[in-house]
Amino acid sequence: MPATHDLGYRLLFAHPELVRELVTDFTSFTLLNDVALSAFERVNPAYVSDHLSARQDDIVWRVRLGDEFLYVYILLECQSGVDRWMALRMQTYIGLLYQDLVKGHQLSPGLLLPPVLPLVFYNGVPNWSASLELAGLLMQAPAELAALQPSQRYVLIDQQRLDKTALEANASLLALLFRLELSAAPDVLYEVMPALTTWFAAAPQANLRRSVQVWISALLARGASEQALLVVGNVEEGADMKGKLDIWAEEFEEIGFQKGSAEGMAKGKAEGKAEGKAEGQIVALRGVLGSLLRIKFGDVPELVMKRIDQAPEAELHRWIEHSVNAPTLPAIFGRDAAPTQGQSG
Repeated sequence: MPATHDLGYRLLFAHPELVRELVTDFTSFTLLNDVALSAFERVNPAYVSDHLSARQDDIVWRVRLGDEFLYVYILLECQSGVDRWMALRMQTYIGLLYQDLVKGHQLSPGLLLPPVLPLVFYNGVPNWSASLELAGLLMQAPAELAALQPSQRYVLIDQQRLDKTALEANASLLALLFRLELSAAPDVLYEVMPALTTWFAAAPQANLRRSVQVWISALLARGASEQALLVVGNVEEGADMKGKLDIWAEEFEEIGFQKGSAEGMAKGKAEGKAEGKAEGQIVALRGVLGSLLRIKFGDVPELVMKRIDQAPEAELHRWIEHSVNAPTLPAIFGRDAAPTQGQSG
């Protein structure tokens, strides 16, 4: 079951602007630098779930480069431990992608498989110690069999260990959001939030603005108190964006959290194991879900809010995930989402 913050990253990387920034600003590859956003097409990786369980964090984009396509495959490892078998997983997922392309007759005229850029986005605290290639997981083969062994590599983007100076010099939206997650409260208050205010004032893409707002709410939900969550959840979409960002900045300062801190992560894990924190997690999920729904759909009917207030954690996770792509409130909640008398349709 994906964590709330994982879903926030899925929202971000559902936008071609941020996928292009991820590749151009945080890897050594330059092939997407001048590619138009119109060349990006999101691919539904549902085929993975048909074969492997719980593959909900796969993000696949197809990018047209001239007359050919490149596939960008992103695996999210948000706030999790190191996966020793990542190279093997990546080989499996790319193999399933290729099988799906063959079955769907989506190959080039020469019936050749397209290139894939495999990315692992990791923001856990432990250093990434897993091998970046499958060869590091294989026993040494006899010399005459060496050429027959499988080979797979992937690119690791380790958010927690990005160069701070380079990050501060990068004015892109994704760099700002990374700084928001990694910086200490004073930097957030006096540097990052003003820059985000400027971005919101100029950003024309409503969907991207919504995704950024949900991401910030999810980030706060991981470290804020229940009171702070209520403040975040009650800020209406129609409110002045400068005022909303000021409130967020105050909450960041109040909880004083630096998400790159190993000490803070250890404390969070210890608290998460305590029985008394279970209800706090549910409150956090309700706050993020309510914020997401208001941002995407406007006013939320009273019956829907009652269902949210009474729902167990598993149901809240399901609704949050469904809300990422749902076109309307009724698509999530059925008749309870129908507007009441006096509400606009």
